[in-house]
Amino acid sequence: MNVKIKDFNVDMILKNKGMELDICDGDNTHLGDMVINKAGIEWCKGKTHAGGGKKIKWKQFIEWCENNAD
Repeated sequence: MNVKIKDFNVDMILKNKGMELDICDGDNTHLGDMVINKAGIEWCKGKTHAGGGKKIKWKQFIEWCENNAD
């Protein structure tokens, strides 16, 4: 996987807008974008724009990670 930060703000604390990661496979084929902000995480598959993807709040994400750890 290749992960690239699309826009990097100087602030270290993520605000409402957060940051967007460009996710590509090993062949540099665009798979989607991951939007990370203070509310949670949003996966935007393919050409889906932020706001139209699948969202998960931080507590749900942490719970999922802890329950699915190896």
